[in-house]
Amino acid sequence: MLDRPQNREIYLLNKAVKILQPEEGFRPGIESITLGAASPARSGDHVLDAGCGVGSAGICLKHRVPEIILTGIDIEQTYVDFARLNETESSFYCVSIQDYKSQFLFDHIICNPPFYEGGQHLRSPDSLKAVAHGHENSDISLETWIKNAHRLLKSKGSLTLIHRIERLDDIIILLQKKFGSLEIIPLWAKEGENAKRVIVRAYKDRYGPLKLCSGLVFHEPKGAYTKEACKILKDGEGLFL
Repeated sequence: MLDRPQNREIYLLNKAVKILQPEEGFRPGIESITLGAASPARSGDHVLDAGCGVGSAGICLKHRVPEIILTGIDIEQTYVDFARLNETESSFYCVSIQDYKSQFLFDHIICNPPFYEGGQHLRSPDSLKAVAHGHENSDISLETWIKNAHRLLKSKGSLTLIHRIERLDDIIILLQKKFGSLEIIPLWAKEGENAKRVIVRAYKDRYGPLKLCSGLVFHEPKGAYTKEACKILKDGEGLFL
């Protein structure tokens, strides 16, 4: 039984995907869809959604590539309970990434790690949002996520993560210790505005020059989605694959 029976329905990918989530807490949307769209997973691949929340990013990826084998992990049991409702054919576990022990290595990992380090942000009064937005424990950091993603990936496997643009320099430094062939995808709310989010793809044991993609603009000046954004957010296409 769910700890919080109150829930709401959210529809993604032009209502092709229905997500149940708690009344309170992090609400999946554009970032979850875009993260799933950026993974280079193919049919038959094992994919780990690390910090999966209610499962939205992995479920959107599975909508595009139905034959992947999806596993999700999150430290919040409420989110895991909802993820199991949202995607009954996949496996979800309540565990932190540094404590997760898998019987096999993954072909790809997607993750939306908390944006703020422990002790460096104003904690939300909503406990579920607080866990999603920032690390509660100062011993867990962005480096923890990247280090353990490397541990859980097959050779040549990919890590795809979304984060604040302000952390891009840290992300590049941390990834270059263990990964290569980095691909940077800036995300803009509107053309002419500064990017606030960035997606980074990197590969284990694959070394090539860093690639800066042209990025994705979500909205036209009057607020409607751009044609490029519609391909991702409504049609479920891949992002720079």
